[in-house]
Amino acid sequence: MSAPGTPLLEVADLSIRYGRVQALEHVTLEVRAGEVVSLLGANGAGKSTTLRSISRIIPIHGGRIAFDTRDISGARPSDVVRLGIAQVPEGRRMLARQSVLDNLLLGAYTRGDAAEVQADVERQFARFPVLAERRRQLAGTLSGGEQQMLAIARALMSRPRLLLLDEPSLGLAPLIVRGIFDIIRSLHEAGVTILLVEQNASLALQVADRAYVLEAGRLTLNGPAADLLTDERVKRAYLG
Repeated sequence: MSAPGTPLLEVADLSIRYGRVQALEHVTLEVRAGEVVSLLGANGAGKSTTLRSISRIIPIHGGRIAFDTRDISGARPSDVVRLGIAQVPEGRRMLARQSVLDNLLLGAYTRGDAAEVQADVERQFARFPVLAERRRQLAGTLSGGEQQMLAIARALMSRPRLLLLDEPSLGLAPLIVRGIFDIIRSLHEAGVTILLVEQNASLALQVADRAYVLEAGRLTLNGPAADLLTDERVKRAYLG
């Protein structure tokens, strides 16, 4: 376990390239246990790349990623899940031809405690009653909002200590988006640590403790979310 005051996640001087394109350049950020931290920026700024690098889905070209003081820069994605990091990917990525229940069980693929896995399934059904009603339904037949709930519930099945949320509002109607952000708030209140990538800067800042702003692969601003909500640069660029 990390010592008191030590960040749960530390990203230090992270650089990533896609061929000759520099996707991230010397990005440094941290997330402490129990926080919601938002990562803001325009399309193509490098937000999703940051999450995918933390999940170890893409190789890094410089810098270091540490989770609970352990260097995970060279870890495999499955090892990262076992250590306690789960990602809800952009676009949700359900197994469309599998049931809601099967998708949930997939989220626990690194676990061997069958009885506890089943107990966690019921916990997710209690958290998301609409999924309980549709447990035998094919995931591809769910609405967009229901699929997002399932994606979050599936990630929680690994019992993560850090949840990475990538564009949870993408493609959803405003009323559904508000419901998804209510879920994020309730997870925060339950003590779940979250790193949130979200284009809706206003909602992201309202739900977060702190935030970072990425522009063209570089961090340009960071601070308490309440301060960034009133920052003139953030207002002009992201809040309209």
